[in-house]
Amino acid sequence: MSPRSSGLSDELNSYVIDHSSPPSEVQQRLIDVTATMPMAMMQIAPEQGEFMAALVALTQPSLIVEVGTFTGYSALSMAGALPDGARIICCDVSEEWTSIGREHWEAAGLSDRIDLRLGPAIDTRRAMPADTVIDLAFIDADKGGYADYYEEILGRLAPDGAILVDNTLWSGAVLDDDDDSTDTVAIRDFNSMVADAPRTRQVLLPIGDGLTLLRHP
Repeated sequence: MSPRSSGLSDELNSYVIDHSSPPSEVQQRLIDVTATMPMAMMQIAPEQGEFMAALVALTQPSLIVEVGTFTGYSALSMAGALPDGARIICCDVSEEWTSIGREHWEAAGLSDRIDLRLGPAIDTRRAMPADTVIDLAFIDADKGGYADYYEEILGRLAPDGAILVDNTLWSGAVLDDDDDSTDTVAIRDFNSMVADAPRTRQVLLPIGDGLTLLRHP
């Protein structure tokens, strides 16, 4: 089964699919391969990938930083919309998962736009030159690290740049007062932190598992 935005009935999900641009052949192959994996629910929904590709096409970023790559669908979606000479730095710790992404990036002819760096994402970003400017970032890694990733990226974000943060609805668990699991609390705390601070303007979009778009005021 293809990943989908949470909260949609089967009928509405079908309607969204029927009225959105379909995944490319390579994207669909990646969806199908990932669907056989135990952690398949970590892949973003196709409509989220298409939204992110549209955002890239509209903003024409020179540098995207992705924190958490999994099997590479989000990187594949964004890379296809990048202008010539632009690139994505993908940060992940799993050689197993990202090797699936590499295979599909190459099949799509996009591997030259994607710089995969294995290791803790916070270390990868801190090792970048001090004058590195990030035009767009996508945070989709360990939930307890969201606040640190956000802080590190915000300090390098271009004046007209944006940050996308995934899973900010957490399948509705953010509203469950009885759910005090580590990841749920981390996401609640992150959502409250950015909502209460004046450093960014943000909108939490009900796409995928919740996608927050943040920008400078």
